Amino acid sequence: MTTRERPVIAIDGPVGAGKSTVARALASALGFDHLNTGAMYRAVALAASLRYNPSELDDPAISPAIVQHLGELLDSISITFAGERIALDGRDVSDAITAPAISDLASRLSALAIVRERMCTLQRAAGAAGGVVMEGRDIGTVIFPDAEFKFYLTADVTVRAARRWAELHAKGDPVIRAEVLAQLRERDRRDQERTLAPLKPAPDALIVDSSALDADAVVALMKKHIESGQRV
Repeated sequence: MTTRERPVIAIDGPVGAGKSTVARALASALGFDHLNTGAMYRAVALAASLRYNPSELDDPAISPAIVQHLGELLDSISITFAGERIALDGRDVSDAITAPAISDLASRLSALAIVRERMCTLQRAAGAAGGVVMEGRDIGTVIFPDAEFKFYLTADVTVRAARRWAELHAKGDPVIRAEVLAQLRERDRRDQERTLAPLKPAPDALIVDSSALDADAVVALMKKHIESGQRV
């Protein structure tokens, strides 16, 4: 039975649904901590991309030799948060981990048991005391199945692609919108079909479709649900 004084709030959903913006704002509104678990996986992906040859990390599968040594990589790196910034071995990598190639590699690495098990341990420890808004792909289903409040934030894939394209375009990335859409569809397929902790709503999660809602409206909806004290 859960004995936390303050709740764990889990927000899961596909890429581009607005999880980070919403989770950050919700945490601020409630006076809670915010933990972006996806950023942790992307930091691992960045570390792997710096240590190994790009050809060894190519699709469709991670090299068996790399898988064998991932444990050593995970043991040797440090991932820390300072507010909304994330550091890898003491170096701020908040911007570097947003590159599409790093995001794609993070998706593939997160399907590996050795990576997911290590990240799960860290994430559970980080949120054990409660008072945290955690976002990711499997917070409500695997990391904290006993979370007091669970949300599954989604949106139409074309809407998510447009948001992602706008984000990358604002950073000067000349990516083509059609390519972003194709990448999101492939990412969705991979995340939903993986054997280990597939992306799906928890049975007791409140599903929120943000296709026609801005971030403020989503945060208001979630905050009202939390303040009501009612689970789905």
